[in-house]
Amino acid sequence: MRRARWLAEWRKTAGKPVIYHVLSRVVDRQFVLGSEEKEKFRALMRMQENFTGCRVLSYCLMTNHFHILLEVPPLAEGGISEEVLLKRLSAIYSEAFVAGVAKEFANARLAVYINEGGLEEALDVIHERFTYRMQDLGEFMKGLLQRFTQWFNRTRSRTGRLWEDRFKSVIVEDGVAVRTMAAYIDLNPMRAGMVKDPAEYRWSSYGEAVGGGKKGNGKKAREGLVRVCFCHQGVGFEAEKWQEVSRLYRRLMGLALGRKPGRLENQRRSQAAATVTKNTAEMLKSEDNETILKDLGIAKMLRCRIRYFTDGAVIGSREFVNEAFMEGRERFGPKRKDGARAMKGSGKEAKGVLWSARDLRVRV
Repeated sequence: MRRARWLAEWRKTAGKPVIYHVLSRVVDRQFVLGSEEKEKFRALMRMQENFTGCRVLSYCLMTNHFHILLEVPPLAEGGISEEVLLKRLSAIYSEAFVAGVAKEFANARLAVYINEGGLEEALDVIHERFTYRMQDLGEFMKGLLQRFTQWFNRTRSRTGRLWEDRFKSVIVEDGVAVRTMAAYIDLNPMRAGMVKDPAEYRWSSYGEAVGGGKKGNGKKAREGLVRVCFCHQGVGFEAEKWQEVSRLYRRLMGLALGRKPGRLENQRRSQAAATVTKNTAEMLKSEDNETILKDLGIAKMLRCRIRYFTDGAVIGSREFVNEAFMEGRERFGPKRKDGARAMKGSGKEAKGVLWSARDLRVRV
């Protein structure tokens, strides 16, 4: 029997951010996601984001798999307003369909006016047809993967499933863990040898934030990375903080590549100045190591493929993992006393900083 997906137990409260690293692969790991497919996937991802109210913090679309760092906020107490619901519906439904739902609301009010009473119940029935698919990890992924598969099969004259089994998801703590995970995701194309700089890759959160500009999805990408860097301080999706975040986030990735900010060799300094990007220029301004992770060694780990980041179940501080363990105690045997396990193998550089709920003994 397949075990139910491990979800954050606090997901229906505003107590702390609920963040998941999500991964899915194409069936048989075929390399079928080219430029056209990635553009379509990203468009559908943004549509699903607008519909569900979930927020993409970072992402990377590769040729046979994808990564998404997704925050799932709780539904506001009392639900969402009629205006917000209609706006969300417009993300994935036609104008005529949304107008039809608006007419249903109007007709419900009219019927209640004539018959007296029951207005709230009548409106709730209409709301519930759609809101069960909002603010939910499973529904976000179901809608995204189904819509992409339908488009892909139709354009390729094929049938059948496109994605391997169920998508994988890992609960991620805000702060160090979520910043490390986001950088890991954005460095995928470099680990695969596809680009020499993460800013060059169009189908990732960092590439989109740098190249997409201040509006549209470029703004969304920037907002997501701002949230990644500062959500532990209560900062929301504030695109105006991008200038500060772009320097810090690039430094984090730069250290992962073994590059010390502000220490280019003298003989290369003048040559580099001619081609340096704005973000790189910002990164090189200070001689200090102002990176969020300081010199803990995590940067070295980010150059590797870390199985813990897809199979570790929960990633974060020791306290965070133990708290999640106690809330999901029934998942483990009676002899297990606590949840946090130190990472091993390619994840060992995070020892003492990041912990996992699963002890992966092979191929780590």
